[in-house]
Parts: sequence; structure tokens; C-alpha cells
Amino acid sequence: MTPQGEQDDQHGLDPVDPFDLPEWLGTGEVTWHPESGVRTGHLVRGRLTGEPAHGSEELACDLLAVDEAWPAPVADEAARRRAHQAWRHGQVDVVRRGERLTLAVPGTSFTADRVLDALERLARSVGADPERYAAHLRIGTERRSR
Repeated sequence: MTPQGEQDDQHGLDPVDPFDLPEWLGTGEVTWHPESGVRTGHLVRGRLTGEPAHGSEELACDLLAVDEAWPAPVADEAARRRAHQAWRHGQVDVVRRGERLTLAVPGTSFTADRVLDALERLARSVGADPERYAAHLRIGTERRSR
């Protein structure tokens, strides 16, 4: 059973071609803003904001640590394999989880370094200079295993 308000993470991790993402992700300054602390668990909801030449833009963009398996796996084996393969080759697996863009990342949780690595890989995937990407991080509280 899924806690109220949370989506079942295992379903709906559909691959997204980075070239199908909005053009402003590759041409302007982009900042990722989390809705909660990065140490709060396997899913950190957030949004990308940009300031291209013609007004500001926004796109929901979450981070999902695909190896979390308690109380149930958050990703099926195929999704985990894709995320690990992409990461091994210096990329990030860009997927759609429901209606939200999601970066599927190996691991069970996030650190500041892991967040920055994922965003750098996203920037490269859309042809952007990673120097134009920034992250506004919230610390959060680590969740303890039960």
C-alpha cells in the first residue's frame, strides 16, 4: 500500500529523450529548486527554473534514487538497469514519472554531491554548459530505516 499523497514509484518510469525537453534547458541559466531537503529519502520533488531571453520558465523535475527497496522497490529491474547503465557512461536516465520529469539515479538516497552530479549530467544531455546550471539545496533530515 502506498502512503497517502505518494505515487507508487515502481510504475510509470517512461524514458524521455532529452532532445524532446524544452529548448530553454539548453540555452539559458537553469536552477533546480527542491520542495524538501535532499536527505529526506529516495524521492526529492523539485522544479527547474530558467531565465531565457523571453521571460522565465518552469518545469517539474524530481530526483529518484532507484535502488530503494523498503518497504517495496521503487523501480522495477529494467528501470534500475537503465539508470545504472546511464550513470556508468556519465549520463543520467531521464524519465517521466506520471506527469513529472524525473532523473533516475543509482542509490537509495541523495547527497549534495549526488544532486550536483545528476544536474550536471542533465545539462550535458540537453547540450548545455553545466556552468549554467545551479542547485538551490535544502538540507532536510535523514530518514532512518525502520
